[in-house]
Parts: sequence; C-alpha cells; structure tokens
Amino acid sequence: MNSTQLLSKHFRDVHFGGNWTSVNLKDTLAGVNRQQATTKVHDLNTIAVLVFHINYYVAAILKVFQGHALDAHDKFSFDLPAIATEEEWQALVDKTLTEATQLAVAIENLAEEKLVQDFADPKYGSYYRNILGVTEHTHYHLGQIAIIKKMVLAEK
Repeated sequence: MNSTQLLSKHFRDVHFGGNWTSVNLKDTLAGVNRQQATTKVHDLNTIAVLVFHINYYVAAILKVFQGHALDAHDKFSFDLPAIATEEEWQALVDKTLTEATQLAVAIENLAEEKLVQDFADPKYGSYYRNILGVTEHTHYHLGQIAIIKKMVLAEK
C-alpha cells in the first residue's frame, strides 16, 4: 500500500471499522435514535451535535478534493439545525457516512506527491496534515460519542 492508500484506510477505519481501537462511528451510531441522539447530558454536546461537527470538517475537506475553495469556519461547526424527526436524524447519519466514504475514495486516489503540498492555503498546512487531522478529530469526538451514548442509555 502506498501512503495515500494507508491514510485512506485509517480514515475509513474510524468511520466503518477495522481500526486499532475496535471502535467506529457507524457501529457506535447503530441503534441510536433521534431522542437519544438529541438528549442533553449535563453540559456536554449531544451525540447529534458531535456527528454534525465531525461531518462539518469532513464535508469541507471533501469539497477541496472536489476542486472547490475551502469554506469552513470553526464558529459554525457546531450549528446543527434542529432535528425534529427520526428521518432527519437518519439523514444526518447517512450524509456523514456517505461523505466519509467519498472522502476516503478521494484520499486513496490522491497522488502521493500531493500529500506534501499546501491544502487550500499555506496557513492550513499540507494535505497530509489535514487528512491526518480530520482522522484524529473523528477519533477524538467518537470517544465522546461513545461515552455520551453510555450515559444516555444508562438514564433509561
């Protein structure tokens, strides 16, 4: 495997399984309903907000891979619109997993020499830094989701 294939696998594994931690977003969200996903525990973010936040950056990076300008702002990354129905919750989960798949494919197809090039703007560092960063970011928030899920289920 070359570097882009390895990075793609690492990114894909945190979303769909096979990573070193044996925890992934798809399995962790399986069976979580809208009510559980939007339940507030203490002053923590909800599961739904964290899923939105994870995907906010995945979607922004995917757009750059698709040839668009980088258009993401930290101040908007937690701005989840209200989720009123189970269908809206499932649509968020589906969008998150679909865009993760699309980004994994884009990473895998990236020319290796592109990894050291600037991502969108020199101030954001290289493609490598951003790919690894979005993967680490997903792992970080996945841990939060797993803990919040346990807390929500324990309150039943």
